[in-house]
Formats: sequence, structure tokens, C-alpha cells
Amino acid sequence: MITDGHSGTATWRERFLRYKWALLALLLCQVGQITASLLLPSFSADVIDVGIASADSSIIRYYGGLMGVAAGVQLVLSAVAVFLGASVAYRIGQSLRADVFSKVHNLALSQVQDFTVGSLITRCTNDVLQVQSMLIMAFTMIVVAPIMGVGSAIMAVRQDLQLSWLLVIAVPILAGIIGFLAFKAIPLYQKMQKQLDSVNSILREQIEGIRVIRAFLQQPREGTRFGLANTGLTETSIQSGRLMAMIMPSLTAVMQLTSVALIWAGASRVREGDLEIGALIAFLSYVALILIAVMMMGLMIVMLPRALVSGKRITLLLQSPVEVGPPSAPKSLPPRGAGLHLKLEGVGFGYSGAEAMVIENISLDLGPGEVLGIIGATGSGKSTILNLIARLNDPSAGRITLGGVDLREVAPKELSSHIGYVPQKAYLFSGTIADTLRLGNSEANESTLWAALEIAQAADFVRAMPEGLMAPVAQGGANFSGGQRQRLAIARALVCDADLYLFDDSFSALDQTTDRKLRAALRKAVNHAATVIVSQRVASIKDADRIVVIEKGRMVGLGSHDTLMQTCPVYAETVDSQAMPEEGTA
Repeated sequence: MITDGHSGTATWRERFLRYKWALLALLLCQVGQITASLLLPSFSADVIDVGIASADSSIIRYYGGLMGVAAGVQLVLSAVAVFLGASVAYRIGQSLRADVFSKVHNLALSQVQDFTVGSLITRCTNDVLQVQSMLIMAFTMIVVAPIMGVGSAIMAVRQDLQLSWLLVIAVPILAGIIGFLAFKAIPLYQKMQKQLDSVNSILREQIEGIRVIRAFLQQPREGTRFGLANTGLTETSIQSGRLMAMIMPSLTAVMQLTSVALIWAGASRVREGDLEIGALIAFLSYVALILIAVMMMGLMIVMLPRALVSGKRITLLLQSPVEVGPPSAPKSLPPRGAGLHLKLEGVGFGYSGAEAMVIENISLDLGPGEVLGIIGATGSGKSTILNLIARLNDPSAGRITLGGVDLREVAPKELSSHIGYVPQKAYLFSGTIADTLRLGNSEANESTLWAALEIAQAADFVRAMPEGLMAPVAQGGANFSGGQRQRLAIARALVCDADLYLFDDSFSALDQTTDRKLRAALRKAVNHAATVIVSQRVASIKDADRIVVIEKGRMVGLGSHDTLMQTCPVYAETVDSQAMPEEGTA
């Protein structure tokens, strides 16, 4: 049985070398079955020209037995070759899919945005399938077709040299047809894969935003948008399909005309006594084998352009540099619970190819037990700062240290164990509430889970469910309200018992009373850890030890709420615009 020796991203050559012995056995089986196939017409000619012509039944039985043995050998070796070829192709497809999946998970957020989610899905599914299908075809035909074609031509020449001039004309014509159609098809398949990316992206966006679409009655508009993308893909597919559909009729026409010419020329030679009937029949059989070989190549040519495009797309993804990768010589952070100091020194970040930086010259200092609030308008760069601290991206300038160690020098797994992160979008994976909460700490017991739920103000609605912690969670947490999802996401981070907590606008879906209770409970529960809270609501960060005001990617204020009210006009304007009597505006 073939097993997969996959470990990490490999080159195409390495993937094939993993199965070198299986491929060698495959090659031997295919050579054996082709040899048997090529002997059959020759044996048939001997039966006719020697056995039947002389009415010698022993000769007929002898060559008939050889034909039976050859047919049996061909059948067995062909079955073994198909099994080996399919097994190797599926294993390579499995390793490709695993490598693409792993690569996607190791991409920085900026790289995910560059590739687009729709394109990454296509590369992991459709592109891998195209390559895998091509490999199945190649392993079962790539050796058979050329050897059968060349071998049949040689055997045909052995039967009669004078008729072989027709093959000299037909074979180049066949090769020219295949090459021309393949040349025309490759650009179409490149275009098709890009259009498939677009269809996947639009479909994914519409499924995720279906509530918004229905709320604003935009089904016709979105249907038109999807229809345009779908129509473009369909037209390109039809165009390439028509092109590829020309291969078989063209090849068949050339070969049939060649067969007619052979019969016409051969019949006259048989009549004149220059050629035996058995030899002519064998010659025609070899021509038929050449036709089969050419058709095999034609089938491969149909699939090859698209597979090549898919292979290039997969290779481009797998060879893309790891912008946020593990260090070659990782350094250790202080032990958990010891309290870690977070420091940002002149940090800047910009996307590849962008003219302007998203954030510039951000310098912050946060110790254990301190709370830092970050506030600013939408698009000012608040979430970018948190993504850098969580090392979802690496800074383009400056550095970020935790416990005195640059984050780029810490192993991702160790860094993750020290950070409790609540993203802007409270995404929950399918399973149970307990599964969701244990995502950050698989060994957490029920008492730990309930304690985290109490702090996150989520214990009441979880207890109200008949299944409690075993209550089901739909994909994305769709069976919970926005506020419930946020509280479960906060509880999930608290289960980590981290040294640094990052909250990215994680209280936006909560009412003011719940928000206030949660922040009060949070302050007591994580007083050993450094906490960073990003928010657009002043109420959520008003009580922080220090508040950073971000405008257009730059720090325009740093201090307590009272200090900023006196020294930072941007912050004061934000407070005034959110004037809440119960929270106070001064």
C-alpha cells in the first residue's frame, strides 16, 4: 500500500521522488503491457499468413496460444499500472492540498488580502483537483501513448516499408494539430481560473452578507453582479471547450483518411502478390494502435493546459515568501504568569505596493496590570496595531518586544500561549460552547470555562440553554446574537489565562450596562496582565490607564482621559460627538 511521506512544503521534484519505486514499477508495467499489445497484430498476421495459408492447425494453435498469453499479460499489467498511477496521483494531490492548506494558515493577513480569499479557496480545491486529474491521466497514458505510437510505427515498418510513407505524412499533421490547439487553449485556461476566483469571491461575499442583501432588497443587484461573473466564466469555458472539442474530430479525420489510403494502396499490392493479407491486416492494426496513442495524447492535451495553469497558481502560492514565519533560532519568553512588558518602538506598517504607510512611528510602553486604550476614526490604523502585536503581520519599520524579546524572534506557538486575542469580528467555529471556549486552552476544565463566562457576562444566557456548555454552536456562531458572540469570544480569550490581552473593538455589540459590568469584571480578573483595548466608543476605554489617539496612522495624543480632554482636540471632539450623560463627557 502506498503511504504519504508528506512533511512540509516540497518541490514538484521532491513530490515525485517520494514515490520513485511506485513510479518505476508503473513504468515497467506499462512497458510490459505495451510490448504485449504490439505483439498481438504480429501474431495475428502469422496465424493468417502461416497457419491458415498452409492449413496447419498446430501453427494456428501455437500462435493463437501466444495471442492469449499476450492478451492476459496485457490485461494484468494494465490493471496494476492503473492502480499504481491512480494511487500515486491521489497521494500527490493529498500532499498538495495539505501544503496549500498549511501555507494559507501561515500567510500574513496582508498576503491573504493580496491573494483574496476566493482565489485561495480555488487554489486549495479546484486547482489541486485539476493537477490531480492530469496526473491520473499522465501516469496511465504518458508512457503508454508515446511508446505505443513509436512502437506501432516501427512494427508497421517491419510489416511493409513501402506503405510507411503514409505515416510520415500523417504523424506530423497530427502533431501540428495538437500543438496548435494547445497553444490557443493555454491563455483561455489562465483567464478561466481567474474568472473562477472572481465567482468564488462574489459567492462567498454574498453568502456572508445575505442578511444585508435581503434587508436592503438588493437581490436583483447582487444577482446581476453574480450573473456577469458567471456569464464571463461560462463564455470562456465554452470557448475553450469548443477549441478542445476540435481535437478528437481532427485527429480521427486524419487517421481515418490515412487508413483509407493504406487500404487502397495495400489492396493493389496484395492483388499483385507483393504483400500478404495478414501483413496488411497487421499493418492496419498498428495504424489503429497509432490512432489510439494519438487519441491518448489528445486527451492529455485537453487537460494539460488547464493543469499547467493550476500548477503555476499553486506553485506561486507555495513559493510566496513567509512574511510571518518562525525564527531560525527562537528565543524564549519569561514563564507564563511572570508578567510581561509590551513595547512598541517606532513601529510602522504598509502594504506591499502601497504608496502610503497605514501606520507610522507608533511608540508605546505597557506593563503588567496596565490597561491601554486605542481610539480613532474608522480606517485610522487601530486594528493594524493590534494585528502587529498579535503578529498577524510583521512591522515594516521599528520593532515590537514582549518581555524584552522581539516578537519576530519568538516561536509562534509560544507567543500564542502568552496572548489572549479577541478579533474585531467575533467568529465562532461550529461545535459546542465548550469546544469554542477550549480553542485557546484545550485542557481547561468546566470550572475554568464557567469562570471565564462569568467575567464575560455570558454565564446567564449559557445557563439558560438546556445543554449548557454542550449547547451547539453553528458555523460562525450564526445561532447567537452579535452581543452573545462577542461575549463568547471574550470568554474564549480569558480561558487562555494570558499575560497580554488584546481586544479589537470587542464591546461594540454590547449595551452600555453590559459593557460597564464586563469591563469592571475584566479589570479585576486580569489585573496581572497587560491589556490593550481598541474601540471607537469612548465609554469602552475611558477608564484605561492610558489612551492612545490615532489619526490617519499617527499618534496625535497619549495620556489619561482627563489629560487628553485638555491636551488633544481630536479626542475632545470624539468625546463631544459621543456625549453620554451617564458616562460623563469631561
